[in-house]
Amino acid sequence: MIIDIHGHYTTAPKALEAWRNRQIAAIGNPSAMPLASELHISDDELRESIESNQLRLMRERGLDLTIFSPRASFMAHHIGDFEVSSTWAAICNELCYRVSELFPDHFIPAAMLPQSPGVDAATCVPELVKCVEQYGNVAINLNPDPSGGHWTSPPLSDRYWYPIYEKMVEYDIPAMIHVSTSCNACFHTTGAHYLNADTTAFMQCLTSDLFRDFPTLRFVIPHGGGAVPYHWGRFRGLAQELKKPLLKDHLLNNVFFDTCVYHQPGIDLLTRVIPVDNILFASEMIGAVRGIDPETGNYFDDTKRYIEAAHIDADERYKIYEGNARRVYPRLDAALKTKGK
Repeated sequence: MIIDIHGHYTTAPKALEAWRNRQIAAIGNPSAMPLASELHISDDELRESIESNQLRLMRERGLDLTIFSPRASFMAHHIGDFEVSSTWAAICNELCYRVSELFPDHFIPAAMLPQSPGVDAATCVPELVKCVEQYGNVAINLNPDPSGGHWTSPPLSDRYWYPIYEKMVEYDIPAMIHVSTSCNACFHTTGAHYLNADTTAFMQCLTSDLFRDFPTLRFVIPHGGGAVPYHWGRFRGLAQELKKPLLKDHLLNNVFFDTCVYHQPGIDLLTRVIPVDNILFASEMIGAVRGIDPETGNYFDDTKRYIEAAHIDADERYKIYEGNARRVYPRLDAALKTKGK
């Protein structure tokens, strides 16, 4: 199988965005706040939004299954308070679950959390529990910066995050470390904030001993790990100066990288620097970069082409496409096995 571990519902029906705009406009005016029950999206609308977009491209590119989560830029945890985020997260998670029910052979859900700046992380646990136990979610997306580019939260190694980690370990699910929209004019959302966050999250783990407290905790750092593979020597050297173990022992049992890197030299670098056991196939399709590369005539985010052309053998390619995903996402593996896959 070819399993894409990084997909977002970027093509949801327009009614979702319209409801969200009403919710944002009503912040500070509780009497105008829309109810979740006022959002009506039919199964046919969901089917159309998927069949003509993600599913069409998956078939064209030869992808079998996508781990599907709410649109990252729509999480926008900096907007409103916990109640706003809680309602919004529940709506978005339910839609991804419904998609997975309509297309069970092609999509399996991952959850966004109802994070809110300055709010106890334990408030996210009920939504996480619901999504795993009721919706069959196989992972969560964890935003290390709910402030939207101002980085007001403690680092990922801080005990602030431990209530979420404890549930992740209990359910044996990984978290993709994924920020949302930047409201800081210095950081373009997809071109800077996302990649900055990937690099920052890795460094927060490097400088800490988080995985001593949680030996089975697993993080997936998207977008190829930001700057991490390109500066692997820097990180190895910093770990050495900080008297940390070798990175392969310190982090690589717990930290993994996806292949959302949109050119061949980038994938070649990733597969040469990072052990193949730590690389999982992903495209983030349909996502941040949707156009066609004039140098190749192919879509930038058609990442399968890069894996096929990379200098790796068949066993390594299997690990990237399927084997590593089954190992890092045990609930995904279990769900596939119940279907005889």
